[in-house]
Amino acid sequence: MKRTHFLYSFLLAGVVLGGTACKKSFLTAKPEGTTLESDYYQTPAQAYAGMVAAYNPLGWTVVSSYSPLTVELTLASDEAYAGGGSSSDMTGFQQWNTYTLSSATPNILADLWSRNFTGIARVNTMLEKIGNVPGLTSDLKTRYTAEMQFLRAYYYFDLVRLFGNVPLITHVLGQSEWFTQVQAKPADIYAQIEKDLNAAIPNLPATVNTATDGGRATKGAAQALLGKAIIYENNTSRMQEAANDLKQVNTSPNYALLANYASIFDPNNKFNSESIFEIVHTSAGGKSWGNWPNFDGNVGVQMVGPRGYSGPTFESAAAGWSFCPITPDLVAAMKGDPRYSATIANIDSLAKAGKCTYTPGYMNTGYFIRKYAPLTANQGTVGNIELNWPNDEIEIRLADTYLLEAEAQVRGGGDQARAQSLLDAVRARVGLASVPATLDNIYNERRLELATEGHRWFDLVRTGQAPTVLAKKGFKAGTNEILPIPLQELNNTKLVQNPGYN
Repeated sequence: MKRTHFLYSFLLAGVVLGGTACKKSFLTAKPEGTTLESDYYQTPAQAYAGMVAAYNPLGWTVVSSYSPLTVELTLASDEAYAGGGSSSDMTGFQQWNTYTLSSATPNILADLWSRNFTGIARVNTMLEKIGNVPGLTSDLKTRYTAEMQFLRAYYYFDLVRLFGNVPLITHVLGQSEWFTQVQAKPADIYAQIEKDLNAAIPNLPATVNTATDGGRATKGAAQALLGKAIIYENNTSRMQEAANDLKQVNTSPNYALLANYASIFDPNNKFNSESIFEIVHTSAGGKSWGNWPNFDGNVGVQMVGPRGYSGPTFESAAAGWSFCPITPDLVAAMKGDPRYSATIANIDSLAKAGKCTYTPGYMNTGYFIRKYAPLTANQGTVGNIELNWPNDEIEIRLADTYLLEAEAQVRGGGDQARAQSLLDAVRARVGLASVPATLDNIYNERRLELATEGHRWFDLVRTGQAPTVLAKKGFKAGTNEILPIPLQELNNTKLVQNPGYN
């Protein structure tokens, strides 16, 4: 009987796998080799290594595809096209861009499924083992447990938004259960997400030492994720509840909007006051292609740079692979906005002015992502440059939670003055005047403020705008709001395909 990738992820929960090494981060812990789970979790050091292993899938940028989810969500939205070298370059990217996905689509589906279910499997193992680790203090048991609850909520939040109908697994599966899992209703997944986050919040630290623990979950990250999850459930009667959760973050003295918008994305400014939850990457690992797929850097940075680039103006350290060329729609929407230059690089105009050269890739528009572009100042000094970009993925930041709370206040009939002040704060940071805090204005502000950061596709889907906005890409209402279940997950299991993909 053939085992599926999903089940293999849960089988691997019986081992502790090496974590990603990140300079000046708690992720520097690297369990040596592969240790059988039955012989592990016998010391505090092993418990720590198990905790690191549960975080490890967050930073996966390469399994069979080449990029973090941020890149994939950007090209699936109206912000960018797939790009690359040709119409067959990264087939999964091309098919999501044109909404021709099927259960057999290579690369992308299996990666997204595997990343999150591997994380859940490692979390479940930790939660079952943590209470019996000799010598582990009660304080560490409490913190590790809260971190695992946060991570399980995070992984399931990705899964339910991406695939909709997924198995709900909160314990280590026995062999007899491997092929008998069924899909849960999305409402049940969200209920578990909320349960885990509500349990985690009281026991997570308000802050961490970013020099040693940067990237670990905090109380603010869990509160923000809880508010986001409730909003995504789309129940108007609960919007005030979401607003209250987000307000806890937005009024916390631990966070503040940065005065300089562009500095948010500078990899030399990691864990800044606007960052609420950040996935760590580093160039210090010096990885080469022989290390596939265990790279510590952010390969997505390499993907979005202009192909064959040469010239000092853009400061590109290495020619990129020209994925995610920015659409004319986003360029037009951002023209005149103070955030334009930190978001979009107009390489075509530089080339026409004779200041650089580059090779136009597939679906080239001449406009490229600037927020996490491959800049000379950020390149690593060891290993293959293209694999070792240090740019972190800022999963949740304060402007995001400001705008989400403003939305929740308006939708829930809450504090309209507060919604206005939150929207005003985001705009004032970049020198823009106040506009009324209507839903349309809040959604438009999210589009501009968070462009190319991986939020737009989810926003279009959850607000019902996707069938209209993405129609020209081929988006089909009632089908493309979620992805197909990967074909290999359907073989020899009780899982069924999502509607529209049979």
